[in-house]
Amino acid sequence: QVQLVESGGGLVQTGASLRLSCAASGRTFSSYPMGWFRQAPGKEREFVAAITRGGGTPYYADSVQGRFTISRDNAKNTVYLQMNSLKPEDTAVYFCAASRYSTYFGPSDFASWGQGTQVTVSS
Repeated sequence: QVQLVESGGGLVQTGASLRLSCAASGRTFSSYPMGWFRQAPGKEREFVAAITRGGGTPYYADSVQGRFTISRDNAKNTVYLQMNSLKPEDTAVYFCAASRYSTYFGPSDFASWGQGTQVTVSS
């Protein structure tokens, strides 16, 4: 079982940047892909980004491609989400997640979740 704790959310204006962090414990961090998801009020949780266990290959939702960057530091058991050029539609609770597999197949791989961190982008 893996435990995940997100941090770094906040209230920012349109066009600003934020970096989210997620600290993991309980499993060998470098053995599984990690992901970020978000859930806006009244909407389903949606995939944002994922990264392979070694950090070599990122995957992004079309809505964040070119603005968000996922990365990981396996020595620190931490995954990051750098969010630039934020828009009001990025407002959501952001969750990090750990894959149940060692190889990334898709957004349905993720089975362990953090408690989430709120990101609010004002217009």
